[in-house]
Amino acid sequence: MEHQEGVKSVKAMLHQNQKDKREVVANIDHLKRLCIDHYFQDEIAEAMSTCLDLVHSDDLLDATLSFRLVREAGYDVSAAITFLKVVLLDVLDEVLRKFAHVNGDYSLDHSKDTKGLLSLQDISNLNMGEESLYKAKEFSRKHLTSSIEHLEPNLGRYVRQSLDHPYHVSLMQYKARHHLSFMQSLSSTNTGMQELAVAEFQLNKLLNQREMQEIKRWWMGLGLAQEIPATRDQLLKWYMFPLTIVEGQAFSRYRIETTKIISLVSIVDDIFDVVATQEELSRFTEAIKMWDLAAADSLPSYMRSRYSALYTITNGIAYLVEREHGLYPMDQLKKAWATLFDAFLVESKWLSANQVPSLDDYLSNGVITTGAPLALLHLFFMAGHDPSTAGPGNLMAGHIPTIISCPSKILRLWDDMSSVKHASKEGLDGSYKNLYLKENPVATRRGTCLG
Repeated sequence: MEHQEGVKSVKAMLHQNQKDKREVVANIDHLKRLCIDHYFQDEIAEAMSTCLDLVHSDDLLDATLSFRLVREAGYDVSAAITFLKVVLLDVLDEVLRKFAHVNGDYSLDHSKDTKGLLSLQDISNLNMGEESLYKAKEFSRKHLTSSIEHLEPNLGRYVRQSLDHPYHVSLMQYKARHHLSFMQSLSSTNTGMQELAVAEFQLNKLLNQREMQEIKRWWMGLGLAQEIPATRDQLLKWYMFPLTIVEGQAFSRYRIETTKIISLVSIVDDIFDVVATQEELSRFTEAIKMWDLAAADSLPSYMRSRYSALYTITNGIAYLVEREHGLYPMDQLKKAWATLFDAFLVESKWLSANQVPSLDDYLSNGVITTGAPLALLHLFFMAGHDPSTAGPGNLMAGHIPTIISCPSKILRLWDDMSSVKHASKEGLDGSYKNLYLKENPVATRRGTCLG
């Protein structure tokens, strides 16, 4: 009840403070950074007109903050917001031009506007290919970095943390705690907003702990990691993926089930990388395609236990989807597992034959072996959406819906870059960077942006 009263109190505050445009925009920004904006979607939608009014402001903070909020809203499903997105793509240069010289370099007059520079840095992380935002990032980072030691300590820490962990490329819940600490250090009147954020943190903390406890009980009950010590046992890491992309109490079951899928993908990956023989892997893959527990009878015991686990979990998710949404996605989910095993087998054959794949072959196969297409397919179905309506649903390389293939490709490249820097796992997954440099020997690390 106190939590509901807190939401009502903040709603009342938002409706009372609609005359001061700068305050309206600042409040929307606070709601987003504190991860409590989902309670105030109507109020945020109404504030878009205010943001549009401030986009052309001569104040750096007002212009960049309002532009960022509208660009974020441009990814909303509403037709009006989508229209705003199209319009804003054309006015970005106009908005930023007034803060720069004729040659496009930013004016030093703004080098001491800390809040304006922070906002400029934020919007630079929403770059969709605009040259002006590349310059904005360089300019704001340079002057923010040089200013830290001269700032009031709380603001200096906030700036340092913002540069080290940019808002749009960090875990939102993690950033929210830092933003709340900074707000609490100010003589702010947003005490109701802060109290709601604290209550939200506590609710989410308890919920996340319960979810992890359930996942851990399931994992320990399977005994998969104990059966083969060489396999990974990283429950918290696996849980972070669904925690990051599926927020809210209503999706607790989806986070739990998605974590189970990710854990099984990781275990299977280890089997292909460091445990099984080539002949065993081929039989494992064929058994998965048959999707029948009896098909696993001839497999080694450690494979049978993993087969049983993924068979049980996947069928359970299919029944959950049918119960909640009237869909029964068993065929799509079976094919997705078969596709993943085929891709793992291809990687294994490359390794055993000491074969170097082409860049295109490596990336198209590597997108599948991230496990992201499989996990996202399960997640979309649990949410009541059939990804096959956006394209063929069999997840074969080259036929993955864009909404799934794009984050999967990012994950593949990101994982490769991390593996090159921190090679700690036995086996070989390859590296896109190394293959790229092999096929393009005149390229440089800096030129390819591959580290």
